[in-house]
Amino acid sequence: MSDKQKERARRALRRRRRVRGKVFGTPEIPRLTVAKSLANLYVQIVDDQNSVTLAAVATDGKAFRELSFKGTKTEAAKKAGELIARFAKEKGIENVVFDRNRNRYHGRIKAAAEGAREGGLKF
Repeated sequence: MSDKQKERARRALRRRRRVRGKVFGTPEIPRLTVAKSLANLYVQIVDDQNSVTLAAVATDGKAFRELSFKGTKTEAAKKAGELIARFAKEKGIENVVFDRNRNRYHGRIKAAAEGAREGGLKF
C-alpha cells in the first residue's frame, strides 16, 4: 500500500470513529447504519446495547433481488431505505438514530436516509 492509500485509510478510520463516538443504538431507539462499496449499499438497524442486528438490507441481497429493481445506484439506495423502513415497521421500530459511517451525507447515503424517512422511520 502506498503512503497516499495509507493516509486515506487513516483519515477514513478517524471519521468513522468520530461519527460512532456520537451515535449509539439502544433497544428503544436503534442505530440505522449505512455502508457502501463501489457497486452496492448495505443498510442495517443495530441494537448496540445487546450487539444485535435487528434488520438488514443490501442492494445485492435476496430481499432486494426479489424486487427485480432496475435503475441507478442512487435510486437503488432510496429503494433500500424504503425496504429497511418496511422491515423496521414489521418489528415495531419507528425511531432510529442515523449513522452515516465515514461517508458524507450526500448522494447514495442521503438517498437511503430519505427513502427510510419516506418509509416511515423517524430520526
